[in-house]
Amino acid sequence: MKYQERWPEAKERWIALWEGRDTDRPVMTVTAPNGRGVPVPQPVSGEQKWLDPDFIVRFMRATFENTYYAGESFPGGLLMAGWVANTYGAVPHFPLETIWIEPLTIDWDCPPTFELDWNSPWLKKVEAIHKAVLAAAGRDDFMVGPAGIMPGNDLLAMIMGGDPFLLSLSDRPDWTRQAILKLARNRIELKKHFFRMSRDIHEYWYGNSGYMPFWAPELFVSDQSDISCMLSPEMFDAFIVPELELDGRAFKNLWYHLDGQSAFQHVPRLCSLPFIRVMQFMPMAGTPSNGPAHLDLYRKIQAAGKIVHITVPVGAIEPLVRQLDPRLLCIRAHCETPRQADELLEAAKRWTRGGGQGGGVRL
Repeated sequence: MKYQERWPEAKERWIALWEGRDTDRPVMTVTAPNGRGVPVPQPVSGEQKWLDPDFIVRFMRATFENTYYAGESFPGGLLMAGWVANTYGAVPHFPLETIWIEPLTIDWDCPPTFELDWNSPWLKKVEAIHKAVLAAAGRDDFMVGPAGIMPGNDLLAMIMGGDPFLLSLSDRPDWTRQAILKLARNRIELKKHFFRMSRDIHEYWYGNSGYMPFWAPELFVSDQSDISCMLSPEMFDAFIVPELELDGRAFKNLWYHLDGQSAFQHVPRLCSLPFIRVMQFMPMAGTPSNGPAHLDLYRKIQAAGKIVHITVPVGAIEPLVRQLDPRLLCIRAHCETPRQADELLEAAKRWTRGGGQGGGVRL
């Protein structure tokens, strides 16, 4: 791999994590600026940032050139334009900060059926971006996962608007359940479409290579339900779990994004699903970042045999390594210098050997 000189060793650690085997420390994706100072292009508009293939490739390359990839980190980019691969008539907007979709007003006399449009101009734009990034990556210069296509439940909430979506769960439960499943099936077909575009020409054609980089020796896809922060466990089971089950049957292994403490009520159900292999947690704004404050959550996830995947401030890593099971732990961190990154990895080996009060969870 062009930007990660130690990838063969890193790859073996990823495999050990996936198989739950002991190593001398947890998997750690640690990055730092390498001091090269390659100019990074700045977008003049959101459309350029998210939709211009040439700009996206130039931005990725400059970012990779400026980054020291330590531990199990690797170069890859998030193709966020996948959010609009099919908007089903809703209008997308592209500010510099993010992508959002202007909600539709649903005509309940003739509600949408969400047919997948393979000729959608938005899908063509996403395909063009994907092809350009694949061409730049070649066989294995860097990782190109699938476009970031939103799960059916969160996409429906964006298309309808949050409040109308939540009301529809009670007022029109049958239609809402079927709409989520239709969008979920469409997403599966879109995922497979992008996999087919990639797998014969790129070694790392699946998985999650952008927002929270993760690699495994077999196929997996990322999943989430941010709207579930507003749902009871009963509604989660009725409306969200069926989509997760569809994805589990289609792809076997899921990496799940748990969005904030408001979703904690769903952790027991998520932990019961055998196809969820990894849970990534992002604390709510204004609350403690990942670290010792959330040890109880990490322990529950690991006790269910799932991998905990978290971004952690450097100063909070030691107690986690000492108190959690390193076989089921993936830590992402950013350091100020390459030397600090390398020293952090060596320290993690000492912390793993040393354990802590009560030791780590051993399954």
